[in-house]
Amino acid sequence: MDDPRPRVSLVISGLGLTATQTQAAIDQLPPEITLGFSPYSGDLEDWIAKARAAGHEVLIELPMEPLNYPADDPGPQALLASLSPAENLKRLDWVLARSNQMIGLVANMGSRFQANARLIRPILTRLAEKGYLYVDNRSGPTSVISEVAASVDLPWTYNTRFIDAEATRVSIDGRLQQLERTAREKGFALGLAQGYPVTIERVAAWAKSLEVKGLALAPASALAKTGAQ
Repeated sequence: MDDPRPRVSLVISGLGLTATQTQAAIDQLPPEITLGFSPYSGDLEDWIAKARAAGHEVLIELPMEPLNYPADDPGPQALLASLSPAENLKRLDWVLARSNQMIGLVANMGSRFQANARLIRPILTRLAEKGYLYVDNRSGPTSVISEVAASVDLPWTYNTRFIDAEATRVSIDGRLQQLERTAREKGFALGLAQGYPVTIERVAAWAKSLEVKGLALAPASALAKTGAQ
């Protein structure tokens, strides 16, 4: 990417489960915003086809065990610390088989799984072999994605800030401003958000403001690098 401006990316995830929210994200957000879909969506291929037709880059969520599992449950195909590497790879392959139109995966939960190199290495190795990229959601206090991804030559990037943990207009606007500051400081920043109506409304308005602020809105793949960040 030759554009010298700081790059800012957003991934809107959790899509494909609620029709109105998913359609709104596809229709109302600019194509530079990457859309992340749940692998549990019953209409996944149809939704992804619509997203691609509208120009959006697509990721599929990879559900993984969080630190407080099973209080928080990432679903029936989640990668779990208690499973064998072979079983976790089988579950990964199930997620990958859900579509051939995505560019990669974005972590869903996973604060325990992404902190353990023994658990995550076979997963990232498989993704590298298949030519995908990976977005670390940084959902836990520690993550080994940087080191492991670099060792297997996997293109990856990471979440700088959760945008709508508090889904109010004031909070979302404030988090987007923080994302802008990070982009100016580091040259890039990526935010993760859900497809809530208020999120889509605020993000759509915010995206229109970036040009005059000297920031470049870019898909997640534009931030992906191979090696440590």
